Amino acid sequence: MELFSHIIGQINSFLAPILVVGLLGAGLFLTLRLRFIQLRKLAHGFAVASGKYDNPDEPGDVPHFQALTTALSATVGIGNIAGVAIAIHVGGPGALFWMWVTAFLGMATKYSEVTLALHYRVPVESDGKVWAGSVAGGPMYYIEKGLGWKPVAVFFAFMLMITSFMTGNAIQANTIATQVRDSFGIETWITGLITATLVGLVIIGGIRRIGAVTGVLAPLMAGLYVTGALLIIFANLEHVLPAFGTIFREAFNPTAGVAGTGMGMLLTTLTYGVQRGLFSNEAGQGSAPIAHSAAKTDEPVSEGVVALLEPFIDTLVICTMTGLVIVITDVWNDRVPTTLPLNDVNITYVTGNDELGYTRVATPDSVRYVDGRPAEGQPQLAYFEVGVPRLFVDEAQTQPFTGTIYPLQAQARSDDGQIYTRLYGDAVRSSAPLTTLGFERGLSELGLGGLGRYIVLLSVLLFAISTAISWSYYGDRCAYYLFGTKGILPYKVVFLIMHFLGAVVAVTTIWDVGDVALSLVTLPNVISLVLLSGKLKELTDSYFERQPWKEDYEAHRRWVEERRRKKLEAQQRKP
Repeated sequence: MELFSHIIGQINSFLAPILVVGLLGAGLFLTLRLRFIQLRKLAHGFAVASGKYDNPDEPGDVPHFQALTTALSATVGIGNIAGVAIAIHVGGPGALFWMWVTAFLGMATKYSEVTLALHYRVPVESDGKVWAGSVAGGPMYYIEKGLGWKPVAVFFAFMLMITSFMTGNAIQANTIATQVRDSFGIETWITGLITATLVGLVIIGGIRRIGAVTGVLAPLMAGLYVTGALLIIFANLEHVLPAFGTIFREAFNPTAGVAGTGMGMLLTTLTYGVQRGLFSNEAGQGSAPIAHSAAKTDEPVSEGVVALLEPFIDTLVICTMTGLVIVITDVWNDRVPTTLPLNDVNITYVTGNDELGYTRVATPDSVRYVDGRPAEGQPQLAYFEVGVPRLFVDEAQTQPFTGTIYPLQAQARSDDGQIYTRLYGDAVRSSAPLTTLGFERGLSELGLGGLGRYIVLLSVLLFAISTAISWSYYGDRCAYYLFGTKGILPYKVVFLIMHFLGAVVAVTTIWDVGDVALSLVTLPNVISLVLLSGKLKELTDSYFERQPWKEDYEAHRRWVEERRRKKLEAQQRKP
């Protein structure tokens, strides 16, 4: 696993700068080509999403709103809780600024990929028969049909299917398991087994059941989480402007964060901001167009304007709230008392210090500690890749540990012969536990400190499960594209197995693998968007010149009136 983690880390380091240039460059190009459509047509997007233009006679599987909530369930999730926290932990508060940039440009990118996905979508067939109303779409279809690049389309579909196992699934399971263990001490494999079962019960039902479930979960989970964040922000209004000042200052002139994380490097801040921004809103990744392709409409642009709402809601609103909570409460720069089970997958061994940063080393056979500190020349126990300055054998941290840690046995033996399976010390937080700490500290000022833990815990559960459910559909459509209907059930089985495995792997490893997969699907997708921008502009101009939503509004109004009439007649027939 250490060798695998090292290899993945090296690949990620190579791909990250390419991803930054490709994603931001394509977003800027599309923003200019479409004349800042994310600003001009934002209000129209909200109007279409409201459902007042829904025409029940148009092709597709689900209404605009359910297509949006299915996609939002995949985007509004762990990226908003854990992704923001990791970006700030490693890259400093300035990483949030680069998440904003990614989101603003990503609104144009998301509009572009969804519009093209609906334009090139196809009816679903099985044994030569078309399934009534069912459709399939996504980047693999516009890469193949729009550019004629069948091999690239196959590569994209295969890599996105692999990505669905990782970023949309294993990372979600990992975050839930990490958070539950941090809160209740429950073993990660138990949590993984439970969540895999819950996800499996939903995804077997296909997109209609997925749409129905996410249509309830997405508003519920977003409302709960946003309410908690707003309570903290309004309770600390005097710190909001200074927090924004810190974010903007650190975006271009970052300083070393807690324990040297980021080491004051602009490239680190920029890269983590863009990567976590992409993970959060998925703009340019090519995943959300698959969910939007199921929308009931014969106007591709009408769903494109709905899709551009996602980066706005996800990153510019919800991620900003998370970032403000973390920066306002200053938890991003803190070590806090921590219980350290020696079998925790997030415990590693490092060399270095707070000023220069830390470098992970191969897990040693043994590490000698004296008075709570590593002996000279010995590596140091780390939590979330950051060294723990001093280790203790008691939770009150009054008895420093002197003895030897045996990492491979997950044990520590003191010089007096006592064996410990857990030690204690002041450690950093990252991922969801960092956000939890921010909520706990922020709400404690309102006398609600204990509530913060449970808001984040419940949000993590809802976010992660709904994200995994939505991502199962993305991979499902890729499996259909590659193998036909016979590939769907085997895909779902593997998806659930990977969900369980994700729960028990180290958080840093699983995120690195996810970043590599994200890069490999994003780059061919954004290149295709740029090359198809001519067709995209043609579709856009035609839609806004014809204004077909006016006819759809009348059709929707007649449909509503007909439903009311039938309902009234049915009531009158009752004895």
